[in-house]
Amino acid sequence: MTNPRSEDAAAGFEPLRPKLMRVAYRMLGSVADAEDIVQEAFIRWTRSDRREVREPEAFLRRTVTRLCLDQLKSARRQRETYIGPWLPDPLVEEEEEDVTLPMMLALERLSPLERAAFLLHDVFGLGFEEVAETIQRDPATCRQLAARARTHVREARPRFQVEKQRGLALAEAFFAASRSGDMKALGAMLAADVSLHADGGGKRPAATEPILGFDAVMKVHEFLAALFRKNGSKLVRAGFVNGLPGFITLEADGELATTALEIEDGKAAAIYVVRNPDKLRHLH
Repeated sequence: MTNPRSEDAAAGFEPLRPKLMRVAYRMLGSVADAEDIVQEAFIRWTRSDRREVREPEAFLRRTVTRLCLDQLKSARRQRETYIGPWLPDPLVEEEEEDVTLPMMLALERLSPLERAAFLLHDVFGLGFEEVAETIQRDPATCRQLAARARTHVREARPRFQVEKQRGLALAEAFFAASRSGDMKALGAMLAADVSLHADGGGKRPAATEPILGFDAVMKVHEFLAALFRKNGSKLVRAGFVNGLPGFITLEADGELATTALEIEDGKAAAIYVVRNPDKLRHLH
């Protein structure tokens, strides 16, 4: 028999779940962790006296943010022992400028409170009074936290906007050249100071350090192209991955991978590849 109280709680919570997921993911960079946080917020919502809550969305956003702040403490310890470059879980078809992959990486360099203040104010548009209530600091401190964060992430904002269809065409051309071994075509797409960041998490083959510079990246792709031609790599679809043009592939080992391209002046300035299967489960 269903519990009317639980049904009532769910009716008020479910319409807000996507917004709460957006907050939690931006805070944590992990889809699975964000889902766990939002579910914990729902449990707390069912146990609360909802008659005393005047603004459910604000109440739940505070709950999610505070849970994320607690989670970030352990997440930072885990990332200190992470094998190879750490990249956020890929979200496909995320085109908002404020959630691009470079921005997510810049957020990783902030303290948890700086990250929360910046996201709540600059990304989600909350006033500093509400930010202060959420992270339990005074408004003046929240202004300082957001200002410091803004300085750190300013350079991560995209300098070149890529029109959607142009971005998808670049991604598909990059896939074709990198898999076919057309090094001339591939080289024409890369910036001189291009970098390659691959996240295998120690669970699938990937470079354990970023690969920097045109020549080094080309050498890697020459090797990979030969491997792809031998073992296969299937394009699942092109799309925007955390706001960047990219694609999802099905590799020879039966696992998915995502590639995202940071485009500057028509060329790939950075390539981000996620191969860690734990970060790709939500895409299956």
